[in-house]
Amino acid sequence: MDATLGSGAPGATAPDRAGSSTAVADDAIPPAAVHHRPVVTGLRLSAFGAHRGAVLALGPVTFLAGPSGSGKSQVLAAYEALAGLGAGATLEEAFPDPTGRIPDRALPDGQGRRGFRIGCTVDGPAGPVRLDLAVQAEPTLRIVGERLAADGQILLATALRDPGRRSVQASWLTGGAVGVTRAPLPDDRLGTALLPLRVAGSTAGQRQVLAAAEQVVVALRSAFSCDPRPDRMRAPVLPGEGRLLGDCANLADVLRRTRHECGTRHALLAAAARTGCAGPVEGLDVRAPAHGPVTAVLDRGRAGPATELGRLGAGELRFLALALVLLTGPGVLAMDPAAELLSARQALTVLADGFDRDLDRRQSAELLRLALLSCGRGHVRLLAAVGEEAAAAGRATPGVTVVDLRP
Repeated sequence: MDATLGSGAPGATAPDRAGSSTAVADDAIPPAAVHHRPVVTGLRLSAFGAHRGAVLALGPVTFLAGPSGSGKSQVLAAYEALAGLGAGATLEEAFPDPTGRIPDRALPDGQGRRGFRIGCTVDGPAGPVRLDLAVQAEPTLRIVGERLAADGQILLATALRDPGRRSVQASWLTGGAVGVTRAPLPDDRLGTALLPLRVAGSTAGQRQVLAAAEQVVVALRSAFSCDPRPDRMRAPVLPGEGRLLGDCANLADVLRRTRHECGTRHALLAAAARTGCAGPVEGLDVRAPAHGPVTAVLDRGRAGPATELGRLGAGELRFLALALVLLTGPGVLAMDPAAELLSARQALTVLADGFDRDLDRRQSAELLRLALLSCGRGHVRLLAAVGEEAAAAGRATPGVTVVDLRP
């Protein structure tokens, strides 16, 4: 992979910026168990913002802890960017502010180039597969190196050979008499995501490449970034598809849908509301006049009139939205999972910044319980940035991985 991205680029020597038992050296991560659903089990921020040489092991429930400025949001941004690239996004779409991702205090090389490096490990039926990416952010945003590897064997490698062309030279394993196939790939898209369109799968080597690439793409695409915004959730909303947006502004419309189509999950959410919302809660209901906006309410039963969600506190609204995300699936979320694989064979990864923001201890505890319940079944995984109180609860809870970051 190209290593000429300036002194702050991937490959530059720098101290590890993530410190705990779950932020460890690459070769210290133990072999993972076989995952029947492709999942991201490790993130590498070799040179990304505040992070240098950080390797983060991810479990079914992972909390990112650390003081302000430790890079919790940057970890989530790196995962979200990889997810976008896996879904076919361009670099500009995945990194709208690429210069903000250049490592701190990075100096340009002799040609004025600076960039960053990130990567991940994806476990699944094909075994652990590594994806590493080198991105040039200045003076032109482009991919200058990509590597896909499994079992110590490089399956795909790209490199920038001619800076004057908007392409990289790619080579991937073919096997047989040919050995490898070489061809140009665009420098603004993830080559791994393009392989299923370029590789025939007629040899054992090609099938190995396809299995690894498809495993990575499926895992990356199965991600939903969520940060509920109470200020956008209070007003009634027009009826729509009933797919929850990342800011959860259309929560009322989604509750309208789940009430009719997902009775079991809706009942679980109503049960959670009894713990996370003040006062008696008989259930969750909606008011949806014909051709009018939808209003969600807490049914108070005999205790009194229903309470519109718009009158709830910020913590209650965030709690309800996050509980819904943990209890539901891709079909109710505004995301685009891999269509070539049944949803039952995919694991949804929820990315949540400020997971415990505005929540009290009781609400945080209930969300943690729901996360362990949902993630324990293998259908959902959670990667969340949390405050110290939630992190302490996670450290004391079996099944929770806490990654301690430091500035």
